[in-house]
Amino acid sequence: MKVYLSGEIHTDWRDQIVTAAARLPVTFASPVTDHAASDDCGVAIMGAEDDKFWHDHKGAKLNAIRTRHGIEAADIVVVRFGEKYKQWNAAFDAGMAAALGKSLIVMHQAEHAHALKEVDAAALAVVQEPEQVVEILRYVLDGQLPS
Repeated sequence: MKVYLSGEIHTDWRDQIVTAAARLPVTFASPVTDHAASDDCGVAIMGAEDDKFWHDHKGAKLNAIRTRHGIEAADIVVVRFGEKYKQWNAAFDAGMAAALGKSLIVMHQAEHAHALKEVDAAALAVVQEPEQVVEILRYVLDGQLPS
């Protein structure tokens, strides 16, 4: 099974899922989580820009290639909304996954439930913790409930 891990990049939630799911037949993919590399990839590869708008534009388009590929190739897309920043990109990824008919798991804290109600409505599961994602994967693959 292929799982794409989208969303906030400021915590280790991806590592927690990958480590806990090590024995499951799952392959994980994600966006580039090095913030500076993600921001600067466009100009590093396609040339410098004096205007910050075009600098960001190049990076966003290059990252979109990776994101689109990852979401399209995935069987399940997990989108985490963090606590610190408004993640418009995460909402966009969730919408893309839903539009493509991907199984969508959304992860966020309870205090964001109202703000994310439309995103949650498109998801097949809404959770708060990385361990819950792993338990969902285990159940989907093996039909086993947590012990």
